[in-house]
Amino acid sequence: MKRDDDFDRRRAALRDLDDDQLEGRFWKLADEVVKPLIDLAHGHTSPSIERSVLLRMGFSSLEAKDIVRYCQKHGLLGKGAGHVILRLADRRGLGYREAGLLLAEDKGWDEAADIFGRELPS
Repeated sequence: MKRDDDFDRRRAALRDLDDDQLEGRFWKLADEVVKPLIDLAHGHTSPSIERSVLLRMGFSSLEAKDIVRYCQKHGLLGKGAGHVILRLADRRGLGYREAGLLLAEDKGWDEAADIFGRELPS
């Protein structure tokens, strides 16, 4: 069985490119391949992913569970639980741990929703 090799035909479009142009083309194509994954990640998360993020931020599993539960309840899970904590901490001038513990006690959610331009669900 003979393989039809089309390398020369496909290479013709690249033959006149220098190293910098080839590198630029490579990164452009790599960005095109990865963009759908990035778009998907920006719009989709899950409670388990958000708990994992909070565990890496130093919250205990019980604290993370409560923060994520309230994030879901208040319609902010899609913003990212860690992101909500950091934004609230920044607005109030608190450390992120203090802000997270406040949210874990179901406090400060009105302000957190306001930061993201949302009304809390009733």
